[in-house]
Amino acid sequence: MTKRALITGITGQDGSYLAEHLLEQGYQVWGLIRGQANPRKSRVSRLLGDVTFVDGDLMDQASLVSAVDAAQPHEVYNLGAISFVPMSWQQSELVTEVNGMGVLRMLEAIRVVSGLSGSRTPTVDNQIRFYQASSSEMFGKVAETPQRETTTFHPRSPYGVAKAYGHFITRNYRESFGMYGVSGMLFNHESPRRGAEFVTRKITLAVAQIKLGLQDKLHLGNLDAVRDWGYAGDYVRAMHLMLQQPVAGDYVVGTGKMHSVRDAVRIAFECVGLDWRDHVVIDPALVRPAEVETLCADNTRARTELGWAPEVDFTELMQMMVESDLRQAERERDFGDLLVSAGW
Repeated sequence: MTKRALITGITGQDGSYLAEHLLEQGYQVWGLIRGQANPRKSRVSRLLGDVTFVDGDLMDQASLVSAVDAAQPHEVYNLGAISFVPMSWQQSELVTEVNGMGVLRMLEAIRVVSGLSGSRTPTVDNQIRFYQASSSEMFGKVAETPQRETTTFHPRSPYGVAKAYGHFITRNYRESFGMYGVSGMLFNHESPRRGAEFVTRKITLAVAQIKLGLQDKLHLGNLDAVRDWGYAGDYVRAMHLMLQQPVAGDYVVGTGKMHSVRDAVRIAFECVGLDWRDHVVIDPALVRPAEVETLCADNTRARTELGWAPEVDFTELMQMMVESDLRQAERERDFGDLLVSAGW
């Protein structure tokens, strides 16, 4: 039997890598698209090839029911979200609607299509398995380091608060309706497909431009903020593995190694033979209202139960991103390739 998967957020970094991985595993992949005019749809189609698109919006319950009914998926991966944390202070209501209530709407869509109620527990064979993209930002002002599945949440942004709601409502549907729902508490994961607004990609794009003499300075906020950064291509493997387990559970996914923004800057500039101190400007306006200083994953459960481990280390990741952005910057300089501004 060929498995079918429905992915929300398929045009984003994680969605595209996950779709590639599932296609390699022999899946039929459906991607939820918010409106046919989505500018990334054609690029995703060229990148992935055999993907079926279906209309849907995480802010529209009826559209999600229709999408799930049309795809008849064995697995649903809810990766759709407003994922740029600083934006959540400017548009907190929108971020909460999409990142929090959007999870509830998708769970309800699955429940309706599956015909589940509190008194009916689905069998292993007929249930739709659900993956929720939780976030390390839920840990926020951390109670312990490293963070594990049992670490208390203390989110420090509207984004983190909304993600915590999505996490708990997924657990609630698992306990209330017997739904197979899991949450992956993924720590920061990057790639050449990362949006230009995220700090790692902002750094590598600037390094490429500076190397080619197209830019002089890079403005950044808190260089001392520490994150557990990994490669997105590694992390989607963990998402898939979570939905293959006999019993649903939540997992922390990360490398277990911390690096500062300063480390990322230094490695990126070293890739092109430049000294970062000649080009980086500290801009206080770019510092978060409430900073999350230290995030580091305890990935013991993912390693032991899923058999998962990251394959790309932080230095390799930053080099990969710099090399990709340098190639794109050269194309833009030589051929005026306007697609570069879109990220990938």
